[in-house]
Amino acid sequence: MDSHSSGLRLVERAGTFHDRPALLAPEGAFTFDDLMSASAAVATGLLAGRDSLDGERICYLAPPGWAYTAMQWGVWRAGGFGVPLATSHPERELAWVLDDAKPEAVVAHPSLAGRLQDLTNDRKIPLLLTPALLRDGPRAELPEVDESDPALMLYTSGTTGKPKGVVLTHANLRAQVEALSEAWGWTQDDHILLHLPLHHVHGIVNVLTSALWHGATCEVLPRFRAVDVWERLARCEVTLYMAVPTVYRRLIDAWDAADTDTREAWSQGARACRLMVSGSAALPVPTLERWEEITGHRLLERYGMTEIGMGLSNPLEGARRAGFVGTPLPGVEARLVDDDDLEVQEGTPGTIQVRGPAVFGEYWHRPDETAEAFTVGGWFQTGDQAVVEDGAWRILGRNSVDILKTGGEKISALEIEDTLRSHPAVADCAVVGVADVDWGDRVCAAVVLRPGEITSAEALRSFSKKRLAPYKVPKDVLLLEELPRNAMGKVTKPAVRDLFIEENDE
Repeated sequence: MDSHSSGLRLVERAGTFHDRPALLAPEGAFTFDDLMSASAAVATGLLAGRDSLDGERICYLAPPGWAYTAMQWGVWRAGGFGVPLATSHPERELAWVLDDAKPEAVVAHPSLAGRLQDLTNDRKIPLLLTPALLRDGPRAELPEVDESDPALMLYTSGTTGKPKGVVLTHANLRAQVEALSEAWGWTQDDHILLHLPLHHVHGIVNVLTSALWHGATCEVLPRFRAVDVWERLARCEVTLYMAVPTVYRRLIDAWDAADTDTREAWSQGARACRLMVSGSAALPVPTLERWEEITGHRLLERYGMTEIGMGLSNPLEGARRAGFVGTPLPGVEARLVDDDDLEVQEGTPGTIQVRGPAVFGEYWHRPDETAEAFTVGGWFQTGDQAVVEDGAWRILGRNSVDILKTGGEKISALEIEDTLRSHPAVADCAVVGVADVDWGDRVCAAVVLRPGEITSAEALRSFSKKRLAPYKVPKDVLLLEELPRNAMGKVTKPAVRDLFIEENDE
């Protein structure tokens, strides 16, 4: 078996694209042949003489770009199970993933290795650096990998607080990519811009993997800066662009601040795209309408989540209704049910359930939560409410007040509350999401201090910043004498939310 063998359709396809440009990254320009060669080198290094990794977890931390992509593909080609780490996460959150995933090894880009050194030393996990794995040398014979094998573990927040590992197989990823291929008309002539985080389905599957599946070009920006995105669009080379509503709001603000000539160049460049997509959070109608005024593009809004990939999408051709997310994607079954798990009629709100080859099979080492997530017939219970009106789906919100969506990130209010309660001055707290045009949900924390303790809202935010990813840190903190509770003593979160709304109105 030669080093190109895999059994993975994604890798087999890449082997046919040869010198087509695959990645334009901060490190340079790379072809599909480059990707095949570099990922084989990574796989050889990870195997270290073995026949296969046999599903062992490999965590990796790298900035978006070439090293990240070669690393992910190398793990897959060696028969490994990839666990991408978030570059935005502080040490405490990285430690949680290492303790939960229990990887065989951790691979880091040299620029980020310092953040993992103590964590891996304490846990006696080998820490490998990307340059060593990418080095030229003899290539091992690579294993045949079955598409039913686990490919990615992505962590998502749940109502239990701590993030759970969602296990996605190669078959899941393939089904997700094929659905988007058909629905969004991908071809090898496409050129997409990527600045989304690469520890989520949105960036990994919708953008990077979809582009590489088709022999298209993925251009990676090291970070999001509105002016950089506009300048890149202005060159009229990008055909596809995908982002979250918060990013579109930032782009609109940058356009509004620019001079007339710059605005015209930016708008013309955006019009050269064939499709622009918004997702990961509800798209405010004013953002949709303003973007259309500036660029001529009516954003295609879709609905998905870590466990299912993308489930619903507005049409590529035809009308896209503001506030709606269209219909089920190819290969996806979706339905709305009531509290008794019975399907509801069109026009009646219900909970979204999804079934199909793109849907994950398990939460990592959480059999009880996995069982609770599925109902009779293999339907996954998303926990989101929707209604179908005139054939199109409209998302109404989440069943749980403890799950927030901010800037495209799904987060657990309970996890943030646990962090705040670990502060020595905090007796109790309640975290809620308050509707915000920029963020979707603005993370807000109401805090009750212990008797005799003194601290400030800003001090509590600083405390949180050292322990939570930036998007989880409360933007507003209210210090209260007591939290609102019902007759049973349970905190009433709608009443907590009202306190912040009143505060902002004053």
